[in-house]
Formats: sequence, C-alpha cells, structure tokens
Amino acid sequence: MAAESIDESSPHYRGWRVVLACFLMAFFMFGFGLYGQGVYLSELQRAHGWPGTLVSAASTFSFLLTSVLVIFTDDLLARVGLRSLILGGLSALGASTILLALMAAPWQLYLAYALMSLGWTGMGTVVIATVLNSWFERRRGLALSLAFNGATCGGIVLVPVLLTLTGSIGFRSAMLAATTAMVVLLLPVIVAFVGWPADVSQPSRGGGSAGGRPAAHSRKALLGNPAFWTMVLPFAIALLAQMGFIVHQVTFLEPIIGRSAAGFAVTIMATMAVVGRLSLGLFVDRLDPRLASSASMTSQAAALFVLLQSTSPTVLLVCCAVYGFSIGNMITFPPLIIQREIGRDAFAAAMGLGTSISGIVSAFGPGIIGLARSLTGNYTMAFALCVVLDLVAAGIVLWRPGASAEGS
Repeated sequence: MAAESIDESSPHYRGWRVVLACFLMAFFMFGFGLYGQGVYLSELQRAHGWPGTLVSAASTFSFLLTSVLVIFTDDLLARVGLRSLILGGLSALGASTILLALMAAPWQLYLAYALMSLGWTGMGTVVIATVLNSWFERRRGLALSLAFNGATCGGIVLVPVLLTLTGSIGFRSAMLAATTAMVVLLLPVIVAFVGWPADVSQPSRGGGSAGGRPAAHSRKALLGNPAFWTMVLPFAIALLAQMGFIVHQVTFLEPIIGRSAAGFAVTIMATMAVVGRLSLGLFVDRLDPRLASSASMTSQAAALFVLLQSTSPTVLLVCCAVYGFSIGNMITFPPLIIQREIGRDAFAAAMGLGTSISGIVSAFGPGIIGLARSLTGNYTMAFALCVVLDLVAAGIVLWRPGASAEGS
C-alpha cells in the first residue's frame, strides 16, 4: 500500500471502517469465547449437574485446538478468502453459542467448544492483525489498539449483560438473544466494510506462488529465524505469567482486602487495559516496539513486586492498575514487531505460528502458579516466579538478531 499517497489520519479513510468491523469482531469473539466461559461453567453446572472438571476440560480442549488451528490461518486466507473466512468464523461462533444454550449431553459440550475454536480461527487475533496490517502503515499501532480494545470491552460489557439476562429470562434465552444481537450487528458490518485494500489481493503474498498459495517453506523458514523466536518466546513467557496472575488475582486479594475490593481490583485492571491500549495507540507508531514491549513487561514485574510487599488496599489497587495498563498491549506489540522485522510477505504465517506457540505456553500459566502456591502454601513464591518470568521476557525481547524471514 502506498502509504505516502493516503492520509491514514483522515476519518474518511476506509481503513477506519475496517477497524470498526475488527473492534466488533473482537468484542463478540473475546466476549463469548474467553470472558464468557466463566458464565458457561457456572450455568451448565447448575442446569445439568455436570462436574466443573468436565466443563473446564472442554474449555482447555477448545484453547488447545484453537492454538493448533490458527497456525493455518494464512493457508485458509489464500484458499477461501478473507470475507468468507470471517463469515465462516461468525457462523461457527453463532452455532457454538446456540448449542451451548440448547445442549443436553456432554458430547455436545465438546462439539460446541470445537465450533468455538473454528470461530477463533475466523475472527480472532491473527485475522484481525493481518487485515489491519494490510490497511495501515503509519497508523498501524493505533488501528490495532482500537480494534483490540473490542476484546476487553467484550469482557466488560458482554459478560454482565449475559449475567443480567440469565437472571431475568434464563441462560438459554439469554444466549439465544445475545447470539441474535451478534449476528444482526456483525453480519452487515462484515459484508459492507471488510476486505483488502485495492492493491492487496491476499495477505502476505509477496513471496507466494502465482495461484495465491503461500510459499510451502514459509513456516519452516520462520522456525529457523532468530528474529521470530526473540519475538515469540518473550511474549509467550510474559503471557504465561499474565494468565497465571489474572486467574489467581481474586484468590490472592480476597483474604487481604475482602471480596468486594478484590472484585473492584479486577474492574480497575480491566479498565486500565483499555486505557493502556488507547494511550499507547496514540504514539506507539513512533516507538520502537521491542523497547516498548520490554518496558511494559518490566512495569508488570515491578507492579507484582510491590504488590507482594504490601497489605495496603490502596497500594494493592494501584498495583493492579499499573499491571492492567500493559495487559492489552501484549497482543498489540507482536504484529508491530513482525511487520518491521519479518515483513509483509510472511505476516499471516508468522502471526498464526506465533499466536499458536504463545497460546499453548500461556495455557500452562494458571496451573504453574497454582502448583507453586500448593507447594509453598502461599502466593509469595508463585508471584515472585511471575516477576522473574516478566524480567526474563523483557530481556529476551531486546535481542535483535540480524536474520529475517525468507520472503520479507
């Protein structure tokens, strides 16, 4: 895209309509596919008497399946096209939420979560980052920040709405109503706004074949590229620590400041994640993404370190706010690094492979932190481990190998 001849700051630039579509995609995908899982766990146990381990296992199955499927995002984009892939993801997510509302047997639970994984493949982080990468050059960071704020807003808005509707009309009707709203809002927006710029027929296809297929060696080349690993490993490590802290945050805080204040801490952290994305998005395109990533990881380590030293409610809430400021940016920085150092030709492949690795590694975060707490009897060593992991990640991400992916 000839960024020099296009004013990306203009509100009339078509790319901003694509950002709106991506915001709504993230809103519903993360709202239903991530934050809503706590609602499903509670309501399915209540409705069917299923053990929590059954529902939790299905959730883990979904996350792991998603981590495998996103590897092939670039192939799917080449074979079926952007809009068809996103519409397929919307259909799969809608089928998943409808099945969650109507299911009567445990096998249907796993089918619903498998469909949810297909939804992640069509409407998740990799697709959003890939399409916005094709539309923006100078304002890419802001576009990504705005779009990915939909993910946090999905947790802040959709989950309370689901809970409120469940209390008034029941879980089944609540899920069906929310699914209907998703389709009514998203379908016309996707059809009207989503597509590639006029000069880009496929993502990341500069090194592809004439038929539009990705180069067969692209993923192999990425795995042998040090620049790829010094991007993937630190974010996988940081996300492992982040997932561990988020899952155990309330359990840690409740004995110290009470249940109500612990819940308020979660709200503050989520709100600051939105503020952090918006604030950084205003000037992230002028920053070195590796330096900014390292600073974010270091700030999270510092927040956890201070949190371990204090029992003051005010200090603990401030620490949660500081920690939350960088949460959202952990998925904003990787595409910026990939575009600068690996290049457009391998962007979708690198995003898919990197997201898969990070997803698999970070999935172990809650378990590792829980194990550390069980072995020591408290969270001191567990969260100290998170501090160490964040600092290690902050150091690795500063390493800048000279190699670049083939085809960049």
